[in-house]
Amino acid sequence: MTRPKPFTWIAAAIFALMGLAHIIRLFTNLQVILGSHSVPMWVSYVAIVITAFMSWMLCREARGARPNEP
Repeated sequence: MTRPKPFTWIAAAIFALMGLAHIIRLFTNLQVILGSHSVPMWVSYVAIVITAFMSWMLCREARGARPNEP
């Protein structure tokens, strides 16, 4: 039996919320400006992929899933 990993679940939820924020940004055309630079919309596409992958991997780790071993 594996021990519960609450901080791993919290990190997975945070990454999922960050991905959701980027999805909302794409649908609402929200412009993000950092200093004098405007962040292009394509950055959100990349961020969605990265945050979804990290959230998925953290969920697997929290459940104690192991890769397939031969």
